[in-house]
Amino acid sequence: MTKNLKRYFIKSVIILALIHLAYFLYGYFTFKGLKNINIYTEFYRFKFYDDVSISHFFVSGLFLLFFLIFLIRNHSREGYKGGNLLKIAGCLLFISFLTFSFFISYSFGMNAKLKSELSENDFNNDKKLINVLNPFLYGYTSYSSEKLFNYENILYPKPYPVIKEDDTIVPGEFPIIETNYYSIDTIKALTSTFDKTKSKADSIFDIIGFDKEELHKRVISKRIVGDSTEIIFKSVAVHPEHDKDICIFLENKSLFNPVKGDSVDKQKYKAAVDRYKLLYNAKKDSLTYTFQRLDTLLRKYNIETNLIPKLLTQDVYHYRENQDEPLNGIRNNFDRKALGEKFKTLDKLFYEPNFLHPNIAAIYFAVIVAVGALLFLFYLIFNRKKVQ
Repeated sequence: MTKNLKRYFIKSVIILALIHLAYFLYGYFTFKGLKNINIYTEFYRFKFYDDVSISHFFVSGLFLLFFLIFLIRNHSREGYKGGNLLKIAGCLLFISFLTFSFFISYSFGMNAKLKSELSENDFNNDKKLINVLNPFLYGYTSYSSEKLFNYENILYPKPYPVIKEDDTIVPGEFPIIETNYYSIDTIKALTSTFDKTKSKADSIFDIIGFDKEELHKRVISKRIVGDSTEIIFKSVAVHPEHDKDICIFLENKSLFNPVKGDSVDKQKYKAAVDRYKLLYNAKKDSLTYTFQRLDTLLRKYNIETNLIPKLLTQDVYHYRENQDEPLNGIRNNFDRKALGEKFKTLDKLFYEPNFLHPNIAAIYFAVIVAVGALLFLFYLIFNRKKVQ
């Protein structure tokens, strides 16, 4: 390639880079704010009826038209062959890609503005608050769900968590079943030490006539971790139904939305500890203040809410003190669906941004290749050597 043609390609790339910068700034400064993000935020960027896609169509078309005119007028009839033609084809394909990717820069600008308005740390702190309060936020019918709310979901305090075991006392057509709960404990020791101890323990059990099978039945799982052996087993019997420091709100360990990168199990346990402290260790005002923070959070994300923190606190304390009373409703009304959709969309924008929607990816790259090939074809037509 001649130096003039190389300069032309470089100048064209610089112009395209400036247009990309303009679209980035356009996305940054026209971002409508956190309140207006919804499940369609990503999808609309790839539809051809907004100002971005319409302007994209005209800007791309005009640039390619003038690019081709000046390319043929000033840089053709050089009689390029072989490797030079391949280089030119590659440059034209790259120009084609840059010309049809302005909307990607727009999306980058929008995401940059989003993260300046809502930092990842603040987003994660909001998740942690909702995760702690999640058992207070269900619709009233959910509180009758044995799958969502049961004693096996209690993670704190000790001796929880527990495992449920149903024993058939009287078999037959109408069996009598007794339900028991046992705390879950863990033993972890070096494998070599464990094997020696196990042999000695078996000898002692044989001497005193202890049923080893009964002990083995209590083992829930056993695994080797490096040079150690970890055994999880059923320990002492627990009676959560008679525990005064246990209420229905502790019987749910679900997270509303886990923080990315952190262990989900650790998050569940941390949320359970904080929830227990709010209910049983802290003053009543602390729970009210936490619900006030939740109300502020919902308004920040533009979620319709009718929460009144003091009234919700009263309801929570009522069911904390009356464990046997079925929960038939607490004053926790807000748009749960909208909150779930908002956080789902924000998760995508933060951690899985679709700058190119999967639904148009194949068409998009096909257009780039087709336009690049068309530009190259036009150039080949005018590539005959000038007659001196």
